[in-house]
Amino acid sequence: MQHLIDLLHQQECSLVVKAKTGEVTTYNKKGVRDLVWLLDHDAERLRGAVIVDKVIGKAAAGLIVQGGVVEAYAEVMSRLALPLLDEAGIAYRYGQLVDHIVIPEGDTRCPLERIVAPARNAAEVEMLLRGHFAKMKKKTK
Repeated sequence: MQHLIDLLHQQECSLVVKAKTGEVTTYNKKGVRDLVWLLDHDAERLRGAVIVDKVIGKAAAGLIVQGGVVEAYAEVMSRLALPLLDEAGIAYRYGQLVDHIVIPEGDTRCPLERIVAPARNAAEVEMLLRGHFAKMKKKTK
């Protein structure tokens, strides 16, 4: 795991995935975009994977559970993520545990955590996120 954490810092990426095959890949998009992309285009890479992420809030935790990840580390992890990870039996560690994720531009709560707040399980988290992203895509067209 420490090698993956070191890679996160050295490459200044946002996500490192070690697939069950042992192959390590890095990703650089903000938020949960890389996790959504992996679920849609390379889901097998997540199944049984170990991941290292800069931030894991409830939104990311739901996607991690849906992807079948077995172990996760986050530099910053939200307490709201813990029940989803615990319920799925995913081993996790963190550098800092916080009550909720805040956006870098201020002290307001991350919009994705607000969106997924009503979710009771990982499937609901994914459904709420996908609904949000679909609305956003329509607005930009």
